[in-house]
Amino acid sequence: MAITELIGSSPRFRALLNDIDMVAPVDSAVLIQGETGTGKEVIARAIHEASPRRKNRFVALNCAAIPGTLLESELFGYERGAFTGAVNQTIGRLQSADRGTLFLDEIGDLPLELQPKILRALQEKQFERLGGGNTIKVDVRIIAATNQNLARMVQERKFRADLYYRLNVFSMALPPLRERREDIRPLAEYFVEKFARQQGNAIQRIPEDVMEAFQEHRWPGNVRELQNVIERGVIVTTGPTMSRQILAPLNRKDVIHEVTPEVDAPIDVRTLADAERAHIMRTLRETNWIVGGARGAAAQLGLARTTLIARMKRLGISSPPSSSGRLTLSTMRAMEAVSA
Repeated sequence: MAITELIGSSPRFRALLNDIDMVAPVDSAVLIQGETGTGKEVIARAIHEASPRRKNRFVALNCAAIPGTLLESELFGYERGAFTGAVNQTIGRLQSADRGTLFLDEIGDLPLELQPKILRALQEKQFERLGGGNTIKVDVRIIAATNQNLARMVQERKFRADLYYRLNVFSMALPPLRERREDIRPLAEYFVEKFARQQGNAIQRIPEDVMEAFQEHRWPGNVRELQNVIERGVIVTTGPTMSRQILAPLNRKDVIHEVTPEVDAPIDVRTLADAERAHIMRTLRETNWIVGGARGAAAQLGLARTTLIARMKRLGISSPPSSSGRLTLSTMRAMEAVSA
């Protein structure tokens, strides 16, 4: 993802942009928390690009992608002869980010034994390379990110409290895509334009029923999942209108979640209507068949209560799985009254 992908107009997203504007001009550490795929590195880059450090380097390090035995040398670098195979002096990521920004992704996976060294480097703004005795001073802004609950990890003694408080000066919580559904349309349109241009396609529009399916999908993989679905859709589309084959991966996921050992029979998802019915049925079960209210199915689906009831009628959803009789109109109205 690129900085240009800061796209959205939902209240949650606008609040996020306000946070970026607030914290970018200062040098305080930032801790970005959010589910996988919500765009934590995108936000980190946006903070860097809006800061006085933007003319210097933004250096990223994924703490989960490098074995713990190698992570220290990646961060601090090493001197020639520090260990077997160290034939040359190597500069670490911390020094590479001097006068710029160091982004520590998946900070929750940082080994406990390495955390005191990181803390010292952040507090004193100096460190030594592996195998070296010379102290190197650096001026680095730290932005860390995680999809884990660091506060809980501190309680469980899986993460150092002093390092947590050092990183958590300014905390940002990225909302999952299902909580900012207003942003799905502009994001989808942006990704279509981006990948169509890259692949030389002339896709001009997304069918409205496809867009509705996008807006009702829960997107467990968040923005990254939407991006990947759009990229596959652009590949299989040959005309100016996005192919409905783009929905196939979403429907397959609905089948996986829907076929469960419950009292109602498995639903065969073959059409868009089937997928919609399966999604609504699952949400109704999760909410105890409560339609309205803050915790009802309509709120979970991002729909008005009357819209959900109309769709239930259209799709033939008329009785809870445990009920042998049909849910009459009067009963549905009673449910509305209770849940309103």
